[in-house]
Amino acid sequence: MSQPKADKSGLLQTLGPGIIMAGAAIGVSHLVQSTRAGADYGFYLLWAVVLALIFKYPFLEYGPRYAAATGKSLLEGYMHVGKWAMAVFLVFTFGTMFTITAAVTVVTAGLTAQMTGITLHPVLWSGIILGVCVIILISGQYPLLDGLMKIMMTALAISTIIAVIAAVIHGGNIAPEFSRPVIWNTAGVSFLLALMGWMPIPIDVAVWHSLWTHERTKQTRHNPSIREVTFDFNVGYIGAGLMAIGFLTLGALVMYGTGAQFADSGSAFAGQLVELYTSSLGQWSRPVILAAAFTTMFSTTLTVVDAFPRVLRRAGEVTMPNVITRRDSKSMYVMLMILVAACSLGILWLLGKSFTAMVDLATILSFLTAPILGYINFRVVTGENMPEGSKPPKGMRILSWLGLVFLTGFALLFIYWRLFV
Repeated sequence: MSQPKADKSGLLQTLGPGIIMAGAAIGVSHLVQSTRAGADYGFYLLWAVVLALIFKYPFLEYGPRYAAATGKSLLEGYMHVGKWAMAVFLVFTFGTMFTITAAVTVVTAGLTAQMTGITLHPVLWSGIILGVCVIILISGQYPLLDGLMKIMMTALAISTIIAVIAAVIHGGNIAPEFSRPVIWNTAGVSFLLALMGWMPIPIDVAVWHSLWTHERTKQTRHNPSIREVTFDFNVGYIGAGLMAIGFLTLGALVMYGTGAQFADSGSAFAGQLVELYTSSLGQWSRPVILAAAFTTMFSTTLTVVDAFPRVLRRAGEVTMPNVITRRDSKSMYVMLMILVAACSLGILWLLGKSFTAMVDLATILSFLTAPILGYINFRVVTGENMPEGSKPPKGMRILSWLGLVFLTGFALLFIYWRLFV
C-alpha cells in the first residue's frame, strides 16, 4: 500500500508533535551535557553527538510512524510484541521519571532565580515552576502545550544562533598549561555514555511522540500520512540535533581550556553557566544567554510534566482496560501530574546537592536500556500488526540494525570498563 503525498495543508496540520519532542529534547542533554562536552573536551566529542543522533534516529521515528499507520500509540504496539515489552518500558519509566523531572526542574529553577533576581531555596523555586506547569497543562492541555512550544522553540533558535555567532567571533581562550582530559578511562567513558544517553533524547520518548501525534490528530481532525508525520518528526529531530551542536560549540569556544569546574548543585550550575558566558562574551550577551538557557529548560520541564502522566495514563488504559476507562482520563492525568511533581520535589530535597551525579546516573541508565527499547520499537514496526506499506523501508531497517550494534557495543564497553578496568 503506497502512502499518499503530503500537501502543504496536511503538513501544517500535522506539524506540532515533532516540535514538542524537540522541546523535551533540548534540555539537560544540551544545556548541561553538550556544554560540558565542549567545555571539557572542545570539539573532540562532536563525533559522539553526531553518531548518537544518527543511530537513535530510526527508533525514535518509529513512534509517530506507528501512530500514523495504525491509529494507535506505541504502547499498544508493545502489547502486541508481548507483555514483557510493556513491563520493560514501565520499569524503566518508573525508574527514571522522578530523577528526570527533578533534574530538568532544578536547572530551570536556577535560571529563574537568575532572571528574576529573587533568591529562594532551589526546592521552593522548583515547586513554583512545577506548579505553573501543572496549571498550564490542566487549563489548556495539549492545544496550549502545542502553541507554547512553537513560540518557545522559535525564541530558543534565535537566541542560540545569536550566542553561537558571538562565540565564533570572540574565539577561544585556552590557558597554556591546559591539558584535555582523557576520555578512554572509566570516568571518561562514563561521561561519554552520559552524553549519548540523552542525545538528543532517550529512546522511550518514541512512546511520548506517538501519544502527542494522537492528540494533534484530535485537535486538527486530520489523519496524517507517514510522509507528514516523518516531516514533522524531522523538523523536531534535526532542530534538536543542530541545537546540541550549537551548545557544544558554545562550551568549546567559551569554556574549553579555561579550567572552569562545573558546580554539583543544579541551581549553582545554572548561575555559573550564565556568568561564564557573560564574562567571556560581554555583558550584552547576558539576556541572550539567559533567554536561550531559560527557554531550553522551561520547555523541557513543561513537556516532561505532560509526558510522564500522559504515558502512565495510557499504559493503564492499555494494560487494565476493565479497570481504567477513558472516562477517567482527565482526572487520572491530573492526579498523576501532581504525583510526579511531588515525588520529583522529594528527590530534589534528598539529592539536590548531588546534581551532576544525579544527571549522569539517569543518562547512563538511558543509554544502557537504549538497545532493549530500540529493539522493541523495531519489533513493533516490523511486526504483523503493522500495515505492510507503512513498515520502514530497507534503508531504515539497515540503519536500525547498525544502531542496535552501536548502542549495544557502547553499553557493553561501559560494563566492561566498570567491572574489569
